[in-house]
Amino acid sequence: MASQGEDDLQASKTEGFKVGEKKTVEEYAKLDQNDESLNRWKASLGISSSPPIGVDPKDQRRCVIKALALEVEDRSDITIDLTAPGAVEALKTKPFTIKEGAQFRMKANFVVQHDVLSGLKYLQVTKRKGIRVAKNEEMIGSFAPNTQEKPIYEKKFEPDEAPSGMLARGHYDTLSKFMDDDGYEYLKFEWSFDITKEWQK
Repeated sequence: MASQGEDDLQASKTEGFKVGEKKTVEEYAKLDQNDESLNRWKASLGISSSPPIGVDPKDQRRCVIKALALEVEDRSDITIDLTAPGAVEALKTKPFTIKEGAQFRMKANFVVQHDVLSGLKYLQVTKRKGIRVAKNEEMIGSFAPNTQEKPIYEKKFEPDEAPSGMLARGHYDTLSKFMDDDGYEYLKFEWSFDITKEWQK
C-alpha cells in the first residue's frame, strides 16, 4: 500500500529541460583551468584542492541527509539526528508542536560523497484529515563532495508561517523527500506536526 501523499510527491518538470552530461570531480577540476568565470562556478560547487572526507566505500549514496531541524523564531532549534537508529521512523509518531502564527523553517545538514551531486531538491506534501492542504518544492542546488575544509553542508529552507485560528489548529501529516535531477531519492520520510494556540511548556 502506498504511503499517504505519495502520488502527490512528484517534482515539477520544466518543458525542454534536459539534465546535463555528468562529469567526475576530477573532470570538472580540469575543465578550462584558465577560464576565470568557469573557475568561479566550480568554486560555487565547492570543488577545491582540499582533501575529501573519509567515506564508507560500501555506501554508494551520493547524498546522505545527516540531520533535520525545525528552526522557530525566538526558540531553540528542534534537531533530529537521522544517523541514530530508528530516528526516521520516529518522525511519524512524534509530532513537532508549532504555535499558531509562528515563523518557522526547516533546515537540513547533509554530506555529498563520491561525486558531484546535481540538482538536489526537497519536496513536501502536507495533509490534514486526509486532504492535501499544501505542496512545497524547493531547489537546494548542486554540490561537490564534501572535503576536510567543508565536512558538511547546511541548507535553510524558505521561512514559513504557521496558520492561525481555531479551524487551523490541529494535527497535520506530511510526506517529504530529497531527490536529484536524475530522480534518485536519497531520503523519503513521513512526519507530523500539531498547530496549537500556545507553545507547550
